[in-house]
Amino acid sequence: MSTGPANTGAAVRPLTDIQEEDQLFRASVRRFARERVAPKAREMDERAAFDRALLAELFELGLMGIEIPEQFGGAGGTLFQSVLAIEELSAADPAAALVVDVQNTLVNNAILRWASEAQKRRWLPRLASDTVGAYALSEAGAGSDAFALTTRAVAEGAGWVLDGRKQWISNAVEAGLFLVFANARPEAGYKGITCFVVGRNAAGFAVGRKEDKLGIRASSTCELSLDGVRVGADDVLGEVGQGYKIAMAALNEGRIGIGAQMTGLAAGALDIAVRYTKQRKQFGRLISEFQGVQFALARMATDVETARLLVYNAARLREAGAPFQKEAAMAKLRASEVAEGVASHALELLGGYGYTKEAGVEKLYRDAKIGSIYEGTSHMQLLTIAKLLLA
Repeated sequence: MSTGPANTGAAVRPLTDIQEEDQLFRASVRRFARERVAPKAREMDERAAFDRALLAELFELGLMGIEIPEQFGGAGGTLFQSVLAIEELSAADPAAALVVDVQNTLVNNAILRWASEAQKRRWLPRLASDTVGAYALSEAGAGSDAFALTTRAVAEGAGWVLDGRKQWISNAVEAGLFLVFANARPEAGYKGITCFVVGRNAAGFAVGRKEDKLGIRASSTCELSLDGVRVGADDVLGEVGQGYKIAMAALNEGRIGIGAQMTGLAAGALDIAVRYTKQRKQFGRLISEFQGVQFALARMATDVETARLLVYNAARLREAGAPFQKEAAMAKLRASEVAEGVASHALELLGGYGYTKEAGVEKLYRDAKIGSIYEGTSHMQLLTIAKLLLA
């Protein structure tokens, strides 16, 4: 009986093994995160505002247009590179990572998949160079229930008139371009939902109150109002009635991004804990020498690695053109749980110092909670996973 692996003619590669190009990309983002993002994270959190100079640097590095083809001014990269960027940025500041995440996995992704060539030429160069995008789906009565949208689109002449309110829209303060979901055929239910691209300066469009949040405070979250906003027929993304399909497709991929964000956050908290325990002494010994501390760190590291494996697997399934909806839901669910747990344990290992803002882990602890809420709550992920298991 054979005890060794079958000889397939190809070396078996670990799931976390990445190509040289991706290694170089990850290293450059990690360096940027540590040198440019981390020093500004606490100040941005306290001001609840994203640094404009830092935003410009994200564009200069190509991190706001990772998957946008070079012909449109983008980096011509991959979803997996977006995942790597989000993960590395999150270790320094999950709020900075969210700006990049929304831009790449929701806004750019939707336009790349559903826009006509003329629309791509019109919008993608802006998104790659200097324009932040926002994804306006949620409403006060329609968070995870996209069927309940009340924003309406009425055909008028050669275009449409939009009326309604949106809530909890990330990147709203910085955004110049909004993907707005409205129902053009209410009698058709969700089959009437349509996606419109709306510019910030459109008459009747306004960015309203900014939310005062527990965590990811540097990432803006605002309400939007649309009062007789007129858009042209060429501002419809995809076709009339395709909005629900567009929304769900983008959110499936966006959940991989949130999984990467939560994984990076957890890795950042673990790194703080490891460094602290190797410096702090109690009873004449480094606390890293105590078995109880070692076991805690080992469990935290194992949790981080499980989250990373789920995220990488979901990203690679998507890039291979294989079904990935269940795996994306699993990645977001587990990574969100890991982020909360690891951040909490890290804070405890730092003791009283961990409870102060100076330590940095207090911020990650606050930032972690959103992972189980946005882009589909953890309960919604469980429903998705169960539905696909039982299909």
